[in-house]
Amino acid sequence: MSFVPHALTPRTAALLLIPPLLWAGNTIVGRLVHELIPPITLNFFRWILAFVLLLPIAHHVLHRNSPLWSNWKRYGLLGLLGVGCYNSLQYLALQTSSPINVTLVASSTPVFMLGMGALFFKQVVRKRQIFGALMSIVGVLLVLCRGDWHALANVHWVLGDVFVLIATACWAWYSWLLSQTQSPALVRGNWAYFLIAQIAFGLVWSGAFTAAEWSGLTGLVDAHVSWGWPLVAALVYVAVGPALLAYRCWGLGVQRVGPNIAGFFANLTPIFAATMSALALGELPQMYHVAAFVMIIGGIVVSSRK
Repeated sequence: MSFVPHALTPRTAALLLIPPLLWAGNTIVGRLVHELIPPITLNFFRWILAFVLLLPIAHHVLHRNSPLWSNWKRYGLLGLLGVGCYNSLQYLALQTSSPINVTLVASSTPVFMLGMGALFFKQVVRKRQIFGALMSIVGVLLVLCRGDWHALANVHWVLGDVFVLIATACWAWYSWLLSQTQSPALVRGNWAYFLIAQIAFGLVWSGAFTAAEWSGLTGLVDAHVSWGWPLVAALVYVAVGPALLAYRCWGLGVQRVGPNIAGFFANLTPIFAATMSALALGELPQMYHVAAFVMIIGGIVVSSRK
């Protein structure tokens, strides 16, 4: 089924600005606590807390007679991609890759969105969308090299970069599934129901991945948890902000304008991350931050024009 997007309005643009802002903070927090908790375990605890927070207002959708269960394959796949895989792979990447590499690979999001839409969801990719994607990626590269293009030659690729690439593909697929409308009305009509349905199945996947991590099957990290207030505060943030609030806003935005346009907003994440890091270090934003922001916004405007 071909998805027909609506025009990008200021309200929808505001919705799609919230997720990259929260995800920028998520990247910083994930890096700060990477020695306190294993990456896949961090993702599992994050979604357990999000599930508990949603349960009082959305438990009806989990009842035995809910239409959710007749659509379990769809929500099982959404849970695998959006809950089980995406952030687990990102947190795992931060164990072995540098933030500049992680952000560089993640800047391919618009390309994955356009390509997957054309190959599997009967979407026509127009020249202006390709041009907008190029503008957006150039904006990201401008931040990563800090205005010095020669710095890109010093980037070294490691296993974590592969994890980010897989995570980006998962996110593109997840976003296109969000644009489809086969969900039962009970689940689709209530954002909390829709999200808890994904989390319920996603926790099964994430729990299995966490068990593999602790059993040593991944062989990538030393599984241990150092409990304390820093870790608790980090879990609260990643559960409430990048999970509940960001996924709510992203889902609404994707259903309104489609993944092709929404994908460009994801490239604002490195801009926000760079700005947060600069402020945390007491440094003022530079001109290349402004130029990159203009390029990314320009890519969004060009690609979303009718």
